[in-house]
Parts: sequence; C-alpha cells; structure tokens
Amino acid sequence: MTVPLSILDLAPISEGSSAAQAVRNTIDLAQHAEQWGYHRYWLAEHHFVSVASSSSLTLLALVAAATSRIRVGTGAVQVGHHTSASIVEAFGTVDALHPGRLDLGLGRSGHRRSLFGAEASTAKGGHPVLDTVTGRTRIRDGVVVPPPFDPRGITDRSKFAASLEALQQPHAEALDFPDQIAEVRALLEGTYTSSDDVALHAVPGEGADVELWLFGSTAGESAEVAGRLGLPFAAAYHVSPGTALDAVEAYRAAFRPSPTLAEPHVIVSADVVVAADDATARHHASTYGHWVHSIRSGSGASEYRDPTTASPLTPDQLRLVEDRLAAQIVGSPDTVTERLEALVKVTDATELLITTITHDHTDRLESHRLLADAWGLRAARAA
Repeated sequence: MTVPLSILDLAPISEGSSAAQAVRNTIDLAQHAEQWGYHRYWLAEHHFVSVASSSSLTLLALVAAATSRIRVGTGAVQVGHHTSASIVEAFGTVDALHPGRLDLGLGRSGHRRSLFGAEASTAKGGHPVLDTVTGRTRIRDGVVVPPPFDPRGITDRSKFAASLEALQQPHAEALDFPDQIAEVRALLEGTYTSSDDVALHAVPGEGADVELWLFGSTAGESAEVAGRLGLPFAAAYHVSPGTALDAVEAYRAAFRPSPTLAEPHVIVSADVVVAADDATARHHASTYGHWVHSIRSGSGASEYRDPTTASPLTPDQLRLVEDRLAAQIVGSPDTVTERLEALVKVTDATELLITTITHDHTDRLESHRLLADAWGLRAARAA
C-alpha cells in the first residue's frame, strides 16, 4: 500500500456515556493512531449535538500535547463561526509548542447560504460515473456513487437556525469564503491590513508553520478555490458520497501550481468499520443509519446507539439515509481494503482520511488497528 491513511475524529458520544469520556477516547485513539502509523489526526467541528468536538481548536491542542509525531489538524474549522484572527491566533498558539505538526483545515460550513447545502444545489456536473447501475445507485470501478442527497428533505430546520444564531454575534455576517481564506493567509504571512489600511500582526500566529487545507463535498466553490489557489483539498466522500467524486474532478480541473504545491494533492474521506469478519463488522456498524438519520431529520447527531438494543430503522427512515449506508465501507480487513483501494484508484487520491464510529470505544480502536495492519502502515513506518 503506497497511500497514507489518516483519521478524522468527531469525538462521538455513545449512548449511556458522556462528553468527558468521548474526549478521553479521542486522546486514547490519537495516541494509538500515532503508534499504528497513521499520518494525520484531524478533528471535526460540530455544535449543539452529541459529539465532543464542538471546540475543535481546543481539542486539537489537547491531541497535539498528548502525541509527539503524528500531524494534528482540523477537518474542518467552520469559518462562518470564527473570525480569521481567532483561527490564526489559536493555531499559532498551539504551533508555538508543537511546531510543524499542524494542519489548518477550513470549510464553508457555518455560512448562512451554505447551512442547508446551498453548495450542493449549485454544484457543477463532473464526468459521468456510470459503469454498473444497480437501481439508482451507481458503481464506478468498485466505488459506490449514490444519488446526491437533497437537503430539501430536511423538513425541520429550526435547530440549525437556532444553532447559527447562537454561534454568531447579533447582525454579524460571515465573509465570503474566498475572502476569509485570503484573510487567514495574510495573517499567517504577515501581510494583513484592515479596511482602513492599518497593518495588523497576529501574535502568536504570524509565521506559524501550519499546512493550509480546504474542505469540500461538491464541484462547487470550495473545490474551485482550492484548485485555483494551488492548495491541498479534502473531499468529503463520507458526508456526500453522491458528489465527492465530482468535487475531486473539479479541484483537479481548477488546479494551478503554487509555491505550496506543484501538482494537486487530494485526500478523500471514507466512513469505515473493520472487524475480524464481515458479520461482526456489520453488527458494529448497524446503528450508523440511526446516527445519520438523527442528523438528517433536523435534530442533529444523537448519542451513538448500542447495536445490541436499538430497534431497526423504519422504511421511511432508511430512505433518508440510504446513500450514506450504501457508501459506508464495512467488513473484514480484506473486504475493507479492497473497497478502499478502489476509492484510491477512482479518485487518484494522495491520501485517505478514515472516520470510524462505533458504540464501544474498544471496537473503534480495533477497527483502526486492523485497518492499519492490513494497509501495512506499521511496516511502512519501520521501513
């Protein structure tokens, strides 16, 4: 295996557990991930739901302090909820003690116009992804490409709106995404000036040795901007499997060489559960649909259900989550590596970003360990 693997962690809270335990689990997984040879450990940002990664910038600092080699980053900072200065100063503070290990991932989430998937509704079409057709879900060289999820199916948006109100100052308006990227880069580079042409310097932050990434899930603004600026791009297949391949193609089409990159650098995410055999893995993953349904129904991510006690989803509930279930990669090490290899081949990914959620932390640890061994991570590091 030549493509590095990295981890995206949401610090999920399991049914019957707590946020404090979820944070401890994150630290434990990060330390194991470093031992097992994973390349990066990224933290997602989600608010007012049953995950403990709401303050990804704080959690990033805790993970960096608890590890020594693995790169640590955000996947991604929801820029609509932060000023550019607060982002750069936070990363600069952590970089002061852990220089050269941080990945600053930025995403459009948090902007009013992207709150309910506006980027997806304006996405440009990429090349056809038709090789084999099974119902409405397409298979491209072994990669599942379901129909894009239509966010208009979320009928209750009251919690989304309330969350946005709580996360922004009254009457505050987020900058357009490209403008905020420009501000972040200027603050890091020491070239920032205010609207009144006053030079400001982020301390700490200016000159921080961080790697800047953009995140996206469609062939929309994020992919185009990342390509045009010559920045590395992370495509969220685990969130939007119906459009992520288009996002990769759009990024490559827009890419222009830069001082950062001479050629495109793409990391593609995938939701994965590995166990010793396919049946055990399917059992561990059997409440993933419940969790996705809690998000798409409008209530936000719930505590992760125990598969031994959860009732099956109804047909109506299944229809709301069928794309994510089809694209989840579940099984024995051989089953999972075969599908991940297909994802690498189809996307020409430079890296894969693995996210795994199970009710029991020990099962999540075992999933990442089995995958690391099957992918040859520890052997590659030893070599």
